[in-house]
Amino acid sequence: MTQQFEEGTTLDRFLMETLQSQAGATGQFVDLVQGIALAAKMISSRVNRAGLGGLYGATGDVNVQGEFVQKLDRYSNDTFKRALEHRGHTCMIVSEEDEEPTLVPTQWHSGRYAVTVDPLDGSSNIDCNATIGTIFGIFRRKSEEGKPAELADALRPGRELISAGYVVYGAGTVLVLATSLGVHGFTLDPMIGEFFLSHPQIQSPAEKTYSCNDG
Repeated sequence: MTQQFEEGTTLDRFLMETLQSQAGATGQFVDLVQGIALAAKMISSRVNRAGLGGLYGATGDVNVQGEFVQKLDRYSNDTFKRALEHRGHTCMIVSEEDEEPTLVPTQWHSGRYAVTVDPLDGSSNIDCNATIGTIFGIFRRKSEEGKPAELADALRPGRELISAGYVVYGAGTVLVLATSLGVHGFTLDPMIGEFFLSHPQIQSPAEKTYSCNDG
């Protein structure tokens, strides 16, 4: 049965209501998604005023992918790691911007989830004010919780993801979250600073669709 949500449902309320239906839930996953949402809000704010804040342009560095690092790339990467590393739910953060995974520092609990992220995809579009975004995936670790994470916790096929999603920063900021309970989209209200459920139960249409990328 499809769960119904009232108009004005925030991301936090959505997570808490869906959590109640999951056996053995501890709240760590909810806290993790809240951390991702916080990072997305901070990046959205910087993206919207990048021109005034001197955040356009490259840093002069090249990342592990051989791409020129933009100033917003570095900010977004640091923001995601700082938002996730201290809350006790994450053991490892694997970022496209870093050559090696970032393990949770020893002063924080090494939690049950490994997070993979491209903090700011499409950053070459920043200077022309085109749409950019964040892409993330979440694995439940294989190694023992509370101990340092291992590469095997993240080097896994996509079918083992327990959740994945993306954030689009454009005319509006939209966070799309996929879990075993479906795919839902949340739009950020910048006046309130909250993500609200705007696209419940996103599904592909039943018709056959063909799409290609000439690039």
